[in-house]
Amino acid sequence: MEAGTAVAVTDRAPSEEDLDLRAALAEGHIRLRGLLAGLTEDAARAPSALPGWTRGHLLSHVEGVARALARQARYALRGRTVEVYDGGRAARDAAIEAGHGRGAAELAAAVGDALDEAEASWDAVGPGDWRRPVAYRDGTVRTAGLAWWRELQIHTADALLGTGPDSWPPHLCLHLVDFLAVRVPAGTELRLAAVDADRSWTLGEGEPVAVEGRLTDLAAWLAGRAPQRPLTGGPLPELGNWP
Repeated sequence: MEAGTAVAVTDRAPSEEDLDLRAALAEGHIRLRGLLAGLTEDAARAPSALPGWTRGHLLSHVEGVARALARQARYALRGRTVEVYDGGRAARDAAIEAGHGRGAAELAAAVGDALDEAEASWDAVGPGDWRRPVAYRDGTVRTAGLAWWRELQIHTADALLGTGPDSWPPHLCLHLVDFLAVRVPAGTELRLAAVDADRSWTLGEGEPVAVEGRLTDLAAWLAGRAPQRPLTGGPLPELGNWP
């Protein structure tokens, strides 16, 4: 078994099929809209949680990825696949650089328009559409929807607008532990225990390392974000790249 594979979990974790993804996205859209309502010029220029990026950079990225993944769903419903970004990664980076300096009102309006587009695209997905193919990771509409869910929730916390990983819903945290298990380095058997959720995981194989903490803090650490309360055990291994 490869390192990073989830080899054991106590009880039954909710499966991806249990998740009402459309409702989860709607909840995330509402939260971000509420935070954008009070965006000031100073706040737009202030640092985000991502090194080297202001909130303007981060929100410009959210704007772009919202539209990019929404169009994956929109074209899939037409029986077509398209690249995630017109012009690829270079075009994505150029749009962030061009857009981050916009005024706070313009920036908030642009992100709001992107969220409108995202809502329209995901609301149009019917029960039989989630398995339609998309270009994103050669996956399905559901693959793209889960990616937008991760981007939306994680970057809302990264924006430092008053909400952090503590606000992540339990189902997202459980999804992140499973999705990010591949970050566990080779030669490590990572034994995670969520002290507030009565759940534990054994990820990877090798030298055992036990880590305990609240579910949101474990998910934040695996996602490369600072836990809001200290994790115990360890020492914490250096995690690999995102999948």
